[in-house]
Amino acid sequence: MRRLSVHGVFAAAAAVCAGVLLWQGLHWRQVVALNEAVAAAARPPAEKDAEKKDAPAPRDAPREVRLARAIALAQAGAHDAAFKSYSGLIQPGALDALGRQAQFNLGNMYLRQALAASPGGDAAAPSAETAPLIELAKQRYRDLLRADPGDWDARYNLERALRLAPEEQEAYAEDPNVPVERRRVQLRGMDPGDLP
Repeated sequence: MRRLSVHGVFAAAAAVCAGVLLWQGLHWRQVVALNEAVAAAARPPAEKDAEKKDAPAPRDAPREVRLARAIALAQAGAHDAAFKSYSGLIQPGALDALGRQAQFNLGNMYLRQALAASPGGDAAAPSAETAPLIELAKQRYRDLLRADPGDWDARYNLERALRLAPEEQEAYAEDPNVPVERRRVQLRGMDPGDLP
C-alpha cells in the first residue's frame, strides 16, 4: 500500500511538471512569434514594396508590433504615418508602459523635426516653423511627467526643449496696475519707515 501511494504522488508531481512545461512551451512560442513580428515591422520594406514603405502596422496587430512599426516609420522620415501609429498607441487617461514609450517617442520625433528644420541647430532661436514643433514636444514631455514624475528621460528632454524655446514668465511685480500693500512698522532702535 505504501509503495502505491508513493507512486501516485510521483505520478501527480510528474503530471503537474508536464503541464507547467507544456504551458511554458506555448508561452515561449507566442513570444517567439511576437519577436518575429516586431522584427519584421521594424525592418525597412524592400524596393519592390515601395507602396508599403509608409504604411503603418495593421490595427489588429499587437501593440508591440505597432510601436516597432511607428519607430521604423519615424526613423525613415515618414512622420505623418508615425504620428498616426504613435497616437493609436496612446490611451487617454491610463498610460501603460507602451503608451508612455509612444508618448516619449512622439515628443522626441517633434523635437528632432524642430532641430532638423532650424538652420543653427540647438543654438538657433525658434523660427515660425520650428516653434510649434517644440511646443508639441514640450506638451508630450509634460504629459509624461504628469503620469510619472520620476521619468528622468522626459525631464531631461523637456529641459532641452525649454532651452530651445524658453517660456516667458509673467512679471506681476513690474505691472504698474498691481496695488502694493505697505504697512507702517516701528521697531525699537530703528528709524520708522515702510517695509514692503
